[in-house]
Order: sequence, then structure tokens, then C-alpha cells
Amino acid sequence: MLNIKDIQNSFEKIKEGLTKKGVDIDTISSLSSMAIEVKELRKSIEELRAEQNSLSKEFGRYKKEGLDTTQLSQKVNKLKEQINSKNTTLNQKDKELNSIVLTLPNIPDISVPSGVDESENVEIKKILDLPKFDFEPKEHWELAQTNGWIDFARGVKLSKSRFSLLRGDGARVERALISYFLEYNATHGFEEVNVPLIVNKTTMTGTGQLPKFEDDLFKIDGEELYLIPTAEVPLTNIYSDEILSKDELPIKLTAFTPCFRKEAGSAGKDTRGIIRQHQFDKVELVAITTPDKSDEMLDEMVSLASGLLKSLGLAHRVVELCDGDLGFSASKTYDLEVWLPGQNQYREISSISNTREFQARRAKIRFKDGKNNSLVNTLNGSSLAVGRTLVAIMENFQNEDGSINIPSVLQKYL
Repeated sequence: MLNIKDIQNSFEKIKEGLTKKGVDIDTISSLSSMAIEVKELRKSIEELRAEQNSLSKEFGRYKKEGLDTTQLSQKVNKLKEQINSKNTTLNQKDKELNSIVLTLPNIPDISVPSGVDESENVEIKKILDLPKFDFEPKEHWELAQTNGWIDFARGVKLSKSRFSLLRGDGARVERALISYFLEYNATHGFEEVNVPLIVNKTTMTGTGQLPKFEDDLFKIDGEELYLIPTAEVPLTNIYSDEILSKDELPIKLTAFTPCFRKEAGSAGKDTRGIIRQHQFDKVELVAITTPDKSDEMLDEMVSLASGLLKSLGLAHRVVELCDGDLGFSASKTYDLEVWLPGQNQYREISSISNTREFQARRAKIRFKDGKNNSLVNTLNGSSLAVGRTLVAIMENFQNEDGSINIPSVLQKYL
């Protein structure tokens, strides 16, 4: 969540950042007028209280000197009524302002490249050479049929479109990837956590999924409970409404979970295969750290995810997102895109973001810095999207007869 004091005192900077994130001008104007109104109301109440305190001192003097306090009492009572009335208005306006602010995205870092959409993202580097084939490489859904790894039709029969079954060696490779990712992350200091897959409204609000993206979530009927869209949600909120010791930081966490998304805005996109599913497996990284260390942590997490892909022998590239393509909570994001020879293009397999104080302010995650309590910085990223890694292995390590070679680092799990 944005800092309301920043909105009131540095509005032009906030306006510029929100415009880059695509927030419409009417919402920005409404935010400005509401923030100013709340600030003026609060100032007016403070002035009335100061006057009330002054009259209260006079009241004591009058009593001591035996003077008539009737008019003074009337003034004090009138001030109380004014203060109570303005407080009622302030509480209502505060709620309205908070409701607006909760729907607003984070502000991009000043270092983030300018751009409108993904076409203006900036490639940072490529890692590993692209594979070469002396035959036309197939796409993963063709290889899935040849090897019996993915059963699309029965997944749809059991649920609906964008659900599938992994079978036989496909399911075993998926399980191997999960084990390998978790162990790899653990060796780099990320504690493994097994988290709930169903969380409450407060938890979803803490990381920014609510209220903005309710249409993309699977909600439990009759309950204020939701299936998680990513392990980022429960992992980050482990420390909601807590004050941590500075000595505890950084906290580095990793978890495997299924993820559930309605994909409300993706009609017609990636309808074939398992690139975009309603349920998919992912291993997540989350870090909680001090503001001065968050850039360093972002680089560490990008390096970690890239190292995983490199160890699997998968060619990929690192891309910095422009401000127009940043996610809702992100202040700065790097995407890792893996090469898929069947599709003849790079596709996102990990997105690693620094949210700065944005999620910490919503979830009230603080740390004690000397005598002061300060907001932490939170970071999150995929390490990796398991299904997309399976797709990458199928397409990159296919043979002409349709069989698939398994990367050496996974063979011990099989």
C-alpha cells in the first residue's frame, strides 16, 4: 500500500508513478482531492483541540478564582460537539481514502526503464547457447502425446478447460523437479516451509491480491477464504502484524505449492498445452529484509533462479520489466525467460520482484531499528514454475523419435 503521507505531501511524484502504472486520471484526481480533504480535516481537529485545551485551562482558573463559568462551559461544549462531528466525518473519509489506496499499485523504482508494455522490456543478458536440432523440434503437447506424459482430455473431463493430468514419467519428472528446486534453494539459505493452500481475506489483502484481483481468485463458497494463487501469499504473511528484530533479517523462505488462478483476463491465450493452467505447481522464493539490503537481495534471488535453469542446461535470458509492464505490487521486476525450441521463442518461467515497503505496509510487517519500528522490504519470485520447467525439458531435450533425455541433476530422483 502507498504511504498516505506521501500522497498528501509529495503528490506529483505519486501521480507520475501511478500514471506509469496505467492508473486512470479520474482515479488519480479522486485520490488527490480525498487526501487533501482528510489532511485539512485532521488539521482542523487539531486546531479545535488546541482551542479546547486552552479553554480548559481557563476553566480551571475561573473555578479557582470563583468566577462565573457558564459562558466558558458553553464554549467548551460547543467545541466538543464540533470535534466529535469532525471526527465522525474524518473516520468516514479515512475509510474512503483507504479503500481507494488499497486498489492502487506500487510506484516504480526510478531505475526502472520507461515503457508502455512488454514490448519495451529490456534484455539484460542471455545465459547458455540455444540448442540445435537436425530435425524440426516438436511442441510439448505433441511430445506429451507421444510419451504419455500429459493427459489433456481427461483433465478437462475431471474439471474443465485448462486442467490436465500428468501421468507416468511426466508425473515423476514433475516430482523430481520439485524436490530438486527445494533442495537447491535450501543450500542457498532459504528455509523450506509447508504452507496452507487456503488463506483468509486479511492474508490476501496483505500481499495485494485483494481487493484488486478478486475476479482472478478461487473463493470458498460461504467463507472469507481463498485458494492461493502463489505461495508468496502465505509465506510473506507469516510475519504479518509482527515486529521483527533487525538481527533476524534477512528471512529467506521457500515453499512448493499448487497454485490456483481463474486466469480471468487470459481468454484465448495459450489454450494448448500447460503453459497457462487454472492449477499449476510452483516453487516460490520470499525474502524479508531491511530497505538498505533489498537491492542486494533482489540480485541474489535472480542469480538463484538463473542458477537453477543453468544447472538444468536450459538456455534462458534475464529481462528487466519496463514500468508499464510491472505487476501490481512490484516496484522493480526481473523476468527469467526460458527458450522453448518447439515454440521458437523465449517464455517467462520466473518473475522476481522487489515490492519495497508496499506489501509490508499492507501486512504491517516491521522491524525494530534501534528505538524505532520501521517497515521491512519484501521480495518474491518463482524458483521455478514447475510445469513450465517440465515443458522446457520436453522441448529442449527431445530426440527425433520423440523420446526425451532427462537432465543429469534430476536423474538421482528418478
